Amino acid sequence: MFANLRPFWTDRLTQCWQAAPIAWLAGVRRVGKTTLARSLADTTFVNCDLPESARRLHDPVPFLRSVQTPILVLDEVHQLPDPSRLLKIAADEFPTLRVLATGSSTLAATAKFRDALTGRKRVVRMQPVLADELAQFGVRDLRKRLLHGGLPPTLLAERRDPEFYAEWLDSYFARDVQELFRVERRGAYLRLAELLLRQSGGMADVASLARAVELSRPTVMNYLEALAVTQVIHVVRPFHGGGRQELLHRPRIYGFDTGFVAFANGWNDLRDTDCGALWEHLTLESLLAWPGLPEPHFWRDKEQREVDFVLPHRDGSADAIECKWTSSAFSPKGLTAMRSVHPLGRNFVVATDVDVPYARDHGALQVHYVGLAGLGSALRTAPTAEPADGASGN
Repeated sequence: MFANLRPFWTDRLTQCWQAAPIAWLAGVRRVGKTTLARSLADTTFVNCDLPESARRLHDPVPFLRSVQTPILVLDEVHQLPDPSRLLKIAADEFPTLRVLATGSSTLAATAKFRDALTGRKRVVRMQPVLADELAQFGVRDLRKRLLHGGLPPTLLAERRDPEFYAEWLDSYFARDVQELFRVERRGAYLRLAELLLRQSGGMADVASLARAVELSRPTVMNYLEALAVTQVIHVVRPFHGGGRQELLHRPRIYGFDTGFVAFANGWNDLRDTDCGALWEHLTLESLLAWPGLPEPHFWRDKEQREVDFVLPHRDGSADAIECKWTSSAFSPKGLTAMRSVHPLGRNFVVATDVDVPYARDHGALQVHYVGLAGLGSALRTAPTAEPADGASGN
């Protein structure tokens, strides 16, 4: 039996099944989807990578009738000839059955999915090992997580193996890109991926990327979509209210894992500046993992004042998050500029040296200092649409 080292994700699946019969578990190769699926109790596990599985599932109804467990796991379900037909029948004709379907990308990644399964599924996008999960893996050194990355094979390795990252990229292209997207220019695609990993966290300009990898703009746009769908990059778009001084269009692109960012940059040891950049990545991975949060954005104006992440809420407020390796490195310049045009919301500094959350006033600006675990708890507390400087009600 596989030990469940990642109960956070098991809880996410349980929440999904309370809302819909199908949980789609997406995530990059080697992130731990299969291990998590095998750790679940009372399941029928089918490896759809095997040719015999396609034969077993060719006639779905007799197969589904034969399932005697409450949960059916369809691992790598996109390998089946018609996966959406099987999932639709399971949801509609066997309403008490709960299905876990796994794959490296979303349902929309391949033309094999002829049905979006609207109303029948919920999606969980599994991230590399989060900061909150490190203790379960016996890892106490945050720098190791940043340098090795969060894929379990690299995180648990005593020594960092650069060949793993290169081999992973080759396997990713062969299994997730070529099969799903029919991309023929392997070298150009991987050059673009490695360039984005080196520049991870920077603002993307399609024209500059096209020149750097010697591809046309339309081709780069198509490759960027494939990289995003397969979760190798995270596109973070600017938050704005249409003001003339705000950045409106160019997104930031982050690599999916700190270990691959370090590998692409040739980092064998981490300086504090490197740790600060990777800490920002680790914070983003947590924001993407925690349920119920708005999509992360960032804020920047034409004077290059910026805020790392912004979570906009429907009531018009927006939580602002600054990521700092040490809390003493925080400057209120960016937050102050943002709050001059977007006054409603809470302000957070997430830093590695904050064990107990506290608040501090920077002029009229109130800022909450938290660790990464404290940030998750605070963000999941309902926000109030009060001015971020705390001026009202005091």
